[in-house]
Amino acid sequence: MRSPSAFIRDTMHPEGFHGEGVRGGFFEGWYVKVVSHDQSARWAFIPGMFRGEDGGERTDEAFVQVLDGATGNSWYHRYPVQDFHAASGRFDVRVGPHRFTDQGVQLRFPELRGDIEYTTGMDPWPVSWRKPGIMGWYAWMPAMECYHGVVSFGHDLRGSLAIDGVDTDFTGGRGYIEKDWGRAFPAGYIWMHSAHFDDHPETALVASVAIIPWLRSAFRGFIVGLRTPDRLRTWATYNGSKEISLSFDDAHVRWSLTGPDGRLDLVAERRRGGLLHAPVRTRMHERVEETLDSVIEVRLTDEHGRVLIDTRATTAGLEVHGELDRLLSINQR
Repeated sequence: MRSPSAFIRDTMHPEGFHGEGVRGGFFEGWYVKVVSHDQSARWAFIPGMFRGEDGGERTDEAFVQVLDGATGNSWYHRYPVQDFHAASGRFDVRVGPHRFTDQGVQLRFPELRGDIEYTTGMDPWPVSWRKPGIMGWYAWMPAMECYHGVVSFGHDLRGSLAIDGVDTDFTGGRGYIEKDWGRAFPAGYIWMHSAHFDDHPETALVASVAIIPWLRSAFRGFIVGLRTPDRLRTWATYNGSKEISLSFDDAHVRWSLTGPDGRLDLVAERRRGGLLHAPVRTRMHERVEETLDSVIEVRLTDEHGRVLIDTRATTAGLEVHGELDRLLSINQR
């Protein structure tokens, strides 16, 4: 059980480790994405840990998940939980021989080795006492099922990875880092992200809508951040924004929202991806399909109907998973 002071510290530092002193029913993972300059190489690495119990059997483990966005191949590498080490006040994670920090990535798999350095600083979702990161005031609620953080909307890369003995250069490429922690992933959710916008450099989007357990009920909650060089625009349950529509089929996700920052229309193309593990209450064993090859059409208009952005985002991550009929039918908060 964490102390009140540890909870406050961790809430104000979403990039750090939140599991110190937690014995069971807890997971934490960092989503580290690197994309080469020409976007031909796109990888996601997810270091993390899980502490759980299933029928009296401990299910603790550390892990590094790997997703090759170009091929859809994915790998899940398990490690003893004793091989996991992470700082509580900053982004610094070691799992076995691999290390992930706000300075870069060091990978030491037999088939995937190399170092990638971050040549520009992290660009996190701003943190304040009133709004400690992407979750707003919900981050202060101690019984949320799943918490979320954006460690960096985007940063520049330098370095290379040897993939099956062939060097792939990431110099001049772009990176992105977010994370999740808590007891389990939502029962149903849609998530999308891209930091590669046509004709809009240094722009990034992260958007998610999910079933949120609340007291003895649940609601559909959402968070969208559109980061441009001059500002961060937000559509979220906690800031009075509203969904106009949300729908999906086998080919696309269509989502329209309105709020203090205007109207945002998103159309994400669903493409086949790789399978990742996701946490449930007892262990890491739920398989989630994620693509790093989606394309998102993004249109932003202000309160007067003037078009501010009308473009597309490429090399986008997209997950559509879980109890989707329930997600669509449940009430917004």
